[in-house]
Order: sequence, then structure tokens, then C-alpha cells
Amino acid sequence: MPAARLVRWAAVTASVASVALPVCVAGSPVGRHGDAPRPVFLVRPLGHHSLGEAEGNYAPLSMLVAPTVGLLANATAAEGVPPAVAEGARYVERSHVLRLLSGRWKYLPAGRTASAVTAPEDPTARLQIAESRAWLAAGRVPGRSPGQRAAAERALLAMRGLLRPNGAVAAGWSQGWMYSWPRDASFVSAAFAHTGHDAEAYRILRHSAATQRADGTWEARTKLDGSGPPDARKGQLDANGWVPWATWQWYRTAPVPTRGARLTGLYPMIRKAADRAAASLGADGLPPASPDYWEITTTTTNIGTAAPLLAGLNAAADLARELNRPEDAARWSRAAGRLSAGISKRFAPLGYQRTVDGQHGRDSAVAFMAPPFNTAPADLPRALDSTYAALLLPSGGLTPGNDPTAPWGEYAWTPSTAFFALAWAGTGQPAKAGRVLDWVLSKRNALGELPEKVNRAGLPSSVAPLAWTGSIVVLSLVALDGRPLPTPPSTP
Repeated sequence: MPAARLVRWAAVTASVASVALPVCVAGSPVGRHGDAPRPVFLVRPLGHHSLGEAEGNYAPLSMLVAPTVGLLANATAAEGVPPAVAEGARYVERSHVLRLLSGRWKYLPAGRTASAVTAPEDPTARLQIAESRAWLAAGRVPGRSPGQRAAAERALLAMRGLLRPNGAVAAGWSQGWMYSWPRDASFVSAAFAHTGHDAEAYRILRHSAATQRADGTWEARTKLDGSGPPDARKGQLDANGWVPWATWQWYRTAPVPTRGARLTGLYPMIRKAADRAAASLGADGLPPASPDYWEITTTTTNIGTAAPLLAGLNAAADLARELNRPEDAARWSRAAGRLSAGISKRFAPLGYQRTVDGQHGRDSAVAFMAPPFNTAPADLPRALDSTYAALLLPSGGLTPGNDPTAPWGEYAWTPSTAFFALAWAGTGQPAKAGRVLDWVLSKRNALGELPEKVNRAGLPSSVAPLAWTGSIVVLSLVALDGRPLPTPPSTP
């Protein structure tokens, strides 16, 4: 998006409670896909869930619809909780059943797509509560305090509610977020893997395999039914790193008797992804310019693409070794070596700034150079510290970056902030990680859900729950529990 247009809308976004609130076109029900008309937008969302280059319709302020702040879910369906319904409400502990201000219960009965309001202690609702608690108990709830464990439980339930039966993961349950991003899905798969929810983690990976394009890449996002992208935005090459990385994380935690056979089923996806990543590297060892998690195109290579691809190539090489595919392993290890050398030569002297031309400032994606993604270079601790300081807002959270051509305003983004909790946990700095994590957890809304953003007043903003933030928080809590998350090994 041109810088002038970004600046024009920055003033508008500062005056509303959140950025880029999606608005349904009249007659277009939430969640409708296929032939449904496109949504229109108040402003073009900046960053992770931004509007694609092909979409440019805007709705007036009078059409503003607040995003959801909670989630009701059963095994096959979900329903967002709007702010008006959430007022004074609370979830029944460790469940998706909402206790309303009136005392009655609201939940999504099994097999239904619309919620019901019942008397408190309704027996059918109680069965759903018991099932949610049993699912949590069957895995691992990380956290070193009751508050952390409660936050982890809520994040895990939210991710489970956003996971569709076919393995697609909705980023959130508001119009505009109800799509599956390979990046978000990969993080959710890793979080499920490390909390003992193997079936869910593997289901996500199978969906990634099913939606991979013939050239080995992925769409930036797809409809939840897997039928294709909702718009014409450009693909994002970072998925070719995130998906192999998530597969490697799943494999490290999967039951040993069955993981080899299941990995064999995923291996064609890994081969296509890794070969495409390796082929993308130029003479300098770096990938081409590509939209990254900001979903804004850069003119030169960005760290938000290079670092995930390095993690993915190392992960793919190790998976190849596990399946006794030495030629694949050697090919991808060589590519990872070239990419690592290119990052060291071009990004490291700049403190791992956003782009190799040094023209786009700091980027929270510096955290992708740390475990559990990559073995941290010797100079990374200084880069993490300087980037964190540069991106810190008065609210205590981080802006994704300080690129002057992409103004984020005064909104802190919880994923970008949580990156540093994960990075510092992975580099042996638990006190720093804990302080960042405490801030993120303090910004949960009244229902305990993690929001996408925090406004300049320090209040939760935009959609909640957000799957990506939940997964990063869960992984950070696992890493701080005394069991460091594994990192794909790099080989000469």
C-alpha cells in the first residue's frame, strides 16, 4: 500500500477503538464463503491481517461493527461472542459455556451451529463442560502459577475452538479473520504438539499438505473449507519455513511408534516446500523480496521471510535424515548454510533490521532468529535488546516495527510483543521473558481472551481470541516451565 494512503488512514484509526474493523455487506452472513459477496472495510487493516492488494472497498463509520471478544464452540462449529453479550459475563471455568450477567448459561450445543441460552447447571451444557475439562486434562497445561495456567487453559480452549474439523485454523472468529493463515496454523500446531494434543497438531499439518500449491508454496490465507483464497493478495514465502518447522516440532513430540509412518505421509509436502525455499535463494544466499507477516511487500529481502526459511530448511533436512533420505537432507542443509551465510553478511551488521537495504527500521521478526526457530547467533542478544527498546510503546507493548512508511499508530500488537517472551525464554533469559509475558497476560479481556491489539490507553482492542497470540503464549509458558523448546539443528 502506498505510504501516502497509510498516513491518510492513520488519523482515522487513531480515533476508533481498533484498527480495520471488518463490516459485513448487507445480506452476507458471517462465515459464508464461496459465492458470498466481499466484505467492505472501514480502513485497510495494517499488518498481519491486512487487506489484500486486490481489495480496496471502504465502509463509512456508521457501518462499524465491533469484532468478537469471546468464543463459543463445539466439536464442529463456533460462534463469536459480541461485546454486548459479553458485558458482565464470564466463562464457566475451563469451558466454552458462558455464564451471562443474568445468571443463565449460553453455549453452542453439540451438532448445532447456533447457540442456546439455558438455565444454569443445564445437564447438556454440563456434559460439554466436562468434555472440555477432560480434553485439557489429557494434555499438559503449562504455567508456573495459577494465573498462568488459567491463561494457558483459556488459550488452549480458544485454539481448539478455532480449529475446524478439516484442520483449518481460523485466525479469529470475526469477519475478516475467519480464514486460515499457514503461519498462524503452524504456530497453533506447534503449541498443540508441546501440550500433548497430538491429534489436533497433526490434523493441522494434514490441512497444510492439502492446501499446498503445486509449486510448493501456499496462499497467504485460505477459506476455512479449503476451497481457495478469499482474495488475490500475494503469497507469502515465509510459509515454506513455518510449515516444515511446525512439522519438525510435531515430530519431536509425537508418539514414537506411529510418528515415522505419519511423517512419511507428510513428507511430499516437506519436499516440495523445502525445494521451493532452496530454489528461491539468490546469489547472495537470500530469498527474494516477499510479503511477510506484516503482509506488506518490501522491495528488498526482509528478515520476516529469511529467518523462517532458515528454520524450515534446517527442519526439513533433519526430517529427511529421520526418514533416511540423505540426498534430500544434504541438499537442504547446503541451502540452509547459504541462507545462514547471507543473513550473517547482510542482516547481522544492521542488527537484523527489517530489510537488507537498512531503509525500513526495526522489526519484531528479529525474534525469529532465536530458538525455538533458529540457533541464536552470538550477536542476537544485543539485537533483541535494541529492537525491543526501539519498538516499545508507552502502553508497555510493542509495535511490529518502526518503518516510517508503514505507520502502525499507537497500537501494540500482542503477537509482536509475545515474540520477545518466546525469544528470551529460548536464549536463557527467563526474567526478561517473564516480564513480557506478564504484560501480555495482563491485557486479556474481561472474558480472559487474548486480543490482537492493545490501544494507547492500554486496553484490549480488536478481535479476541486471536489464535496466533494464544499459540505464542502457550509456547512461551512451555519454554519457561523448565523444558526448553527444541530448535531444528543446523549442520555444516
